[in-house]
Amino acid sequence: MAIENIVIVGGGTAGWMTAAALSRLSESRKVSITLVESEQIGTVGVGEATIPPMVEFNQLLGIDEREMMAATQATFKLGIQFANWGKRGDNYLHPFGSYGYHMGGIAFHQVWHRARQEGERRPLQVFNLETIAAFFGKFSRTQDYQRDDLPTMNYAYHLDATAYARFLRGYAEKRGVTRREGRVGDTTLDPESGDVVSVTMEDGAQIAGDLFIDCSGFRGLLIEQALETGYEDWRHYLPCDRAVALPCGRDDGSGPPPFTKAIAHSAGWQWQVPLQRRNGNGHVYCSEYMADDEALDILLGNLAGKPQAEPNWLRFVTGRRKKFWNRNVVALGLAAGFMEPLESTSIHMINSGINRLIAILSLDGVTQAQQDAYNRLTDKEYRRIRDFLVLHYNATTRDDSEFWNYVRTMDVPETLTEKIDLFKANGQIFREEDELFNETSWAAVMMGQGIEMGGCSPIAAAMKVSDMKGEFDEMERSIRFLVNHMPGHAEYLARYCPAPAAG
Repeated sequence: MAIENIVIVGGGTAGWMTAAALSRLSESRKVSITLVESEQIGTVGVGEATIPPMVEFNQLLGIDEREMMAATQATFKLGIQFANWGKRGDNYLHPFGSYGYHMGGIAFHQVWHRARQEGERRPLQVFNLETIAAFFGKFSRTQDYQRDDLPTMNYAYHLDATAYARFLRGYAEKRGVTRREGRVGDTTLDPESGDVVSVTMEDGAQIAGDLFIDCSGFRGLLIEQALETGYEDWRHYLPCDRAVALPCGRDDGSGPPPFTKAIAHSAGWQWQVPLQRRNGNGHVYCSEYMADDEALDILLGNLAGKPQAEPNWLRFVTGRRKKFWNRNVVALGLAAGFMEPLESTSIHMINSGINRLIAILSLDGVTQAQQDAYNRLTDKEYRRIRDFLVLHYNATTRDDSEFWNYVRTMDVPETLTEKIDLFKANGQIFREEDELFNETSWAAVMMGQGIEMGGCSPIAAAMKVSDMKGEFDEMERSIRFLVNHMPGHAEYLARYCPAPAAG
């Protein structure tokens, strides 16, 4: 059956990202897109930090970066600083971009390890532009310096997710997307196929569709409540199941740093996301090891300024739907699954789900092969991101609480065990197919949390250190030159994309 009417159930970041992206379909063929949402239903709004593919998403839509950033109080993000993860008092940056560049066909951390064996004393972080710029609070885009002999700057955004959804709503409605206000009261299924035929609003209005996108959040109004798809619980690996979030000011008058902070506490961790005029904060924790009032006290005791709202309490179960595309319903965002925002993947997984759907979708009708491919590829992405998040908890020497004792000693997925064992043997990191996190990401977290390379690649071992020194020196010089000539992050924002004055 041809797809002529697409219905998106739920707004927020997931719904309006989907509507904005799908609105492009009408450029080649007549297709009606309706988004149903209720202003009475709040959005979770946990993820205000993104990763570099978000830049590409906005570019694909033809969105003006300055306009979007000003409208969402956005700042630039060069990576995530992790504190107290390997052990208390530690901190390291997981940067965007690469350490150095491949030499002799192998990753730079391999070559660096070989040089260390012969007396090289510079830390690996010296050879990453984003790390050094973040350390000094500097920022510039690659377009600003346009020199082939200097490294490129990889970045993402910190943004107000609610404002971003509002921005995309304006974009989508200009391109023909229809918004219907109200709550969904019932869902009608086809008695033969089991497909969703329509949703009925509480006021009695029926909205029919050929394809439904479930962006209704944790409830999974269509994918779970109507189709009973089932859910795979991953709390054994990722036991945190609560969060409390609230914004605050920056009372010391400091500008926003160009990185997210993830600070580990006794039974979870705290995020700090700097926007232009405030910080987004939250404390993710495990209710088995910490009470709600203690979690709030820890968060309130670690803010950069006065709270600007009442606490927002969240409950969740880490995991995924057993099918992401079931019959004629595709789940995106929290309706598809949940993994805590430790590596800022929440908005990215909406983005990648949309990209995958558009790549696979045929408006002439959906085949089982298309559904199967979508489910298989999405499952693979979820599991590999899960493994990366589990690494942060499991690679620790902390024994100061029962929570850390549990995650340090728990059984982990075999796929993660293999990754760690290979790195310990000779620093090898295999990036399988198109998995999200690359060699730099895995190396940054493993070395940042105390997992050491036992050796290096035989190719690296055969290299002459004297031949490397000149290249190492040139890398360091280029990065230092570039960072020295960059403006401060706050100065760059004030010039490039200042948010309008409040009120």
